[in-house]
Amino acid sequence: MFRNARRLSGFIVAVFACLLATSALAKTHHHKSGKELLGDKIHANGQHVIDHHGKHTASVQVSNGKIAGLTVKHSDKGNVPVKKYKSKTKYALNDGIQHVSLTLVQYQDIGTTYIGYSYVDDNGDEVIYWFPYEMILDGDTGAVDYVPLT
Repeated sequence: MFRNARRLSGFIVAVFACLLATSALAKTHHHKSGKELLGDKIHANGQHVIDHHGKHTASVQVSNGKIAGLTVKHSDKGNVPVKKYKSKTKYALNDGIQHVSLTLVQYQDIGTTYIGYSYVDDNGDEVIYWFPYEMILDGDTGAVDYVPLT
């Protein structure tokens, strides 16, 4: 009985630690439009660099016009863990400029699902690249619901 209770408590602590490690470490979230960063490269198969953020380089793997995955490489430390989110809210504007008239609209559910790939940078900020669901090869696999910082 006590052995099972210890295992359960150890499991709960491990799950809690994983949740804290991924979301609590992030000070702020930086939302970027992955669709705009990728542009016409979606039509060419292969690995495409879409962004440089400090010492991090983000690239997507394109296969038959769909994104098969996103990888992030740190120039000193190598590959960085990437987390996959899903949301019905549009967090990244297409042109990167926040228009006052669109501020309220961008946070409304417009019926489109977005998939975000994120990593935590050297400053402890989470950088998220958002793509429409239709652009992702396997959108549901491994994606968790995105909960914005309050």
